[in-house]
Amino acid sequence: MSTEESSRFVRIRVEILLEVHDEDAVTAAALRRLAEDEEIPDAERAHAESAVTEDTAEALAYLVDPFDLVGEVDGVELQQASWSSERVEYDPDSPEWDLDEDDVDEDGDPDDESDGAAGGTG
Repeated sequence: MSTEESSRFVRIRVEILLEVHDEDAVTAAALRRLAEDEEIPDAERAHAESAVTEDTAEALAYLVDPFDLVGEVDGVELQQASWSSERVEYDPDSPEWDLDEDDVDEDGDPDDESDGAAGGTG
């Protein structure tokens, strides 16, 4: 029996590259979300406020929630998620940023995993 047939768990890998046009707006949105979060302990809130104020990438990491991607999908329950953010240099013409690079495995053969084509790219 293959892993596909025997496991109910599916890992989806997503990489998103965002261009920030207004760092102050991103920071303000993260601070608003922190202020509205009643479940966050005060010590953690103070640390998070400091982090999102000092680094726009941290603010975005706080605003982007994987649960939002699948929370309304019937028949699934998010079991675990992790994500991070970092500032990067971006050159859309560089082969490093080729979105199809994951479609080939180490042997140079087409990857057997679904490439998410049904979900499209935005």
